[in-house]
Amino acid sequence: MDVFQEAEMLRKVPFFGGLDPAKLKLLAFTSRAVRFDPGENLMSRGEPPDSVYVIIEGEVQIIGETPAGEFVVATVGRNELQGEMGVITNTPRGATVRAKTPVRALRIAADVFLRLVTDNPGCALHVMRELSARVVAGNARVAAALRDVEALKAQLKAEPNVRSSPTA
Repeated sequence: MDVFQEAEMLRKVPFFGGLDPAKLKLLAFTSRAVRFDPGENLMSRGEPPDSVYVIIEGEVQIIGETPAGEFVVATVGRNELQGEMGVITNTPRGATVRAKTPVRALRIAADVFLRLVTDNPGCALHVMRELSARVVAGNARVAAALRDVEALKAQLKAEPNVRSSPTA
């Protein structure tokens, strides 16, 4: 794939949709095409935020962790950007991102991504909107989970305490 094809793919990513063609070509030129096999991590929780990834083909799973083990937070695919939150906040990765299927992605170095966002207000606005939408969706999932927990608590309180009595 050449720089022109990569630039065309980047144009389809909501974060970069407002960029002019010259900036898209520069972004494509400065990014690196990478491939991941199913089960391979693009990034791991706790790692430094050195880059962002644009998923070109395939699907990845965002993996959360609890003391009981891993769980899938979400599955995303083509034209999605991953890793931007850690780069923007300059904090270690908050989740693991793992290839669910064979994945082809563009890796954009953190400094290139940050320069792109700070030099292009339209791109920065796309990033803010996307991150805000993710927060709203996450809050809705948490609220639904809390409602489920409360419903289970109420159900447990309402059920009679059934114990088997010892027989003689």
